[in-house]
Amino acid sequence: MHAPSTRATAWLLVALAAASGCVDVICLTRLNGYFASVVTGNLVHFGHALATADTRSLAGAVVAVGGYAVGVAAATVPLRHAPPGWNRRTAVVTSAEAVLLLGFTVGWLACSARPGYGFGLVLLAMAAVSSGIQSVITVGAGVRGASTTYLTGSLTELVRRRVVDPHRFADLGGVGRLAGLVLGAVLGTVVLRAAPIWASVPAVVLVIAVIVFAVELSHRATADQASSGG
Repeated sequence: MHAPSTRATAWLLVALAAASGCVDVICLTRLNGYFASVVTGNLVHFGHALATADTRSLAGAVVAVGGYAVGVAAATVPLRHAPPGWNRRTAVVTSAEAVLLLGFTVGWLACSARPGYGFGLVLLAMAAVSSGIQSVITVGAGVRGASTTYLTGSLTELVRRRVVDPHRFADLGGVGRLAGLVLGAVLGTVVLRAAPIWASVPAVVLVIAVIVFAVELSHRATADQASSGG
C-alpha cells in the first residue's frame, strides 16, 4: 500500500482542518467555552480557573487538555514505527477518530444539542481525544510542518516566509489548511444555528471522506507502482 502523493495528501489535510474547525465551534460555544484542539487557549482558561478557584471551569480544562493528550498518546503507539505518509495503520487510526466523532454525534443527538454540564464534559472529552488523534495523523502524513488542529505555527511560517522572501510563492498547503479551518468553523456555525442537532455531522462526513479518498489514492499509487515494474 503506497502513500498518496504529497499534493494529494495536502488536500486531505485541508479537509481534516475543516473538520477540526467544525468541532471546535461546537465545543467553544456549547461545551463550557473550551476548545477540542487549541491547547494554548485551554491552558489560559486553566490558569484563569486556578486564579478564580472556579472548580467547574477547572474540570473543563482538565478534560479538554487531558483528553487531547490521551488522543496523542493513543495514536502515537500504533504509528510510532510507521513510515511517513498514508498506510494501513494510518487508516485504522483515522477510523478510530471517525468512531469517536460518530459517538460524539450520537451523544449530541441524544441530548438534543443541549447537554448539561456533566454530559457536556463527556462530549468535550470525546472531541478532545479525537483532536489529539488527528494531530498525530497529520504529523505522520509526510507533509513537512503540516498541522490541522493548531495553526498558529502555520500562520507564523507563512508570514515569516513572505517577509524573508517576498517573491517566493506562498505555501499553498498552509494557506489551504488555514482556509479549511475557517470554512469548517463557518459551516459548523451555520449548521449549529439552522439545525443544531446536526452540527457535528459535517465533521464526521469530512473525516470519513478523508479515509475513503486516502485509501483509494493509496490503492491507485500501488497499482501505478506495480504497472511500472517498481
